[in-house]
Amino acid sequence: MKISTRVNHPPAVAVPVDNRPLVAPIYQSVKFTFDDVAESERQSRGQREGFQYSRVSNPTLQQLSLTLAQLQGRDGCLLTSSGVAAVNLALLSLCKQGDHVILFAEMYQPTRYMIRRLLARYGVTHTMLSIEDTVGIEQTLAEKPTRLVIFETPSNPVLKVADIQAITAAAKRHGALTVLDNTFAGFHNHGQFDIDVFVHSLTKYASGHGDVMGGAVIARREITDRMRQDFIVLGATLDPHTAFLIQRGLKTYALRYERQCANALAVAQFLEAHPGVAGVSYPWLSSHPQYQLARAQMLDGGAIVSVELKERAVAPASFANALELFAISASVGSTESLVQPGQLMRPRDLNEAEQGWAAVSDRTMRLSVGIEDVEDLIADLGRALASPL
Repeated sequence: MKISTRVNHPPAVAVPVDNRPLVAPIYQSVKFTFDDVAESERQSRGQREGFQYSRVSNPTLQQLSLTLAQLQGRDGCLLTSSGVAAVNLALLSLCKQGDHVILFAEMYQPTRYMIRRLLARYGVTHTMLSIEDTVGIEQTLAEKPTRLVIFETPSNPVLKVADIQAITAAAKRHGALTVLDNTFAGFHNHGQFDIDVFVHSLTKYASGHGDVMGGAVIARREITDRMRQDFIVLGATLDPHTAFLIQRGLKTYALRYERQCANALAVAQFLEAHPGVAGVSYPWLSSHPQYQLARAQMLDGGAIVSVELKERAVAPASFANALELFAISASVGSTESLVQPGQLMRPRDLNEAEQGWAAVSDRTMRLSVGIEDVEDLIADLGRALASPL
């Protein structure tokens, strides 16, 4: 079943007739009840279907879990209250004292913090590399027994494209798990690869409207089943009403993403030709260093464009302030376009060499392209690029 059909015909979730929510649907109920203690006990032992407590399971959340797992090509999904909670659940559940993790400078700062600061307190070690260093990945895996390799592609914010096949193959050879933050690429990308665990921020493209927060850990059911008790005890559960809104948002996921990608490519092409721009990073521009790899791995180029403003052409703050249709915001994935200036994204937790890998300067601009008319967006960018120094 194709994506446009699947998101408009989500899997049905039936609630047993003798298992009534105490509050009517949306299943905005923390508690569920059975007619007798024996049936409640059978459910708690996994001997029958049903629900008891929404931190453990809930019909609304189950429908969203099934939908997302199918979109990503897996059969297991755990829903969390934010994207960061999904990353942290995966790391905490999969790692133990004495384990080693490989991570990359070109990834989400809270993920780096979780590994380098919090997990380190409990005896988990790590190696920081550049996502472009496939030789270093192989060498590190050969030299250090490694529990997992966590990465994202395209990377945030400069859109480096990881060689997924090379990373997963190296990890398998050395007995390591792979965890991919697939938020930027979306549920319709990368499912064909032998990734053990996907994490997503549902706040972004799944919801699409910038009004709810959520996260997902998606994997083979045997993996999510092993993680489930940790998930229940950690308690960062998605709210049923939020799950309903995300499920509703998914109905237009394919339409929104198609429009956003088309707009992003047109914006990238316009900016690449502009004299005030030093460089543009967009995976489906032929000038992108991993253009061929991106075309081989991805169904589209995504909805993010990374721009490096030329020195003495326009001041970064002036450019961002002059934009009328691109709101200054730390997030991505909304129907409206957004801009995040480099001075708000600088990876100050990294050393000089690592900052070089991350490649974010004060003149870097991350554009999250929305569904507006692309001619309006390009006109807005043109006006902002004409701003005085």
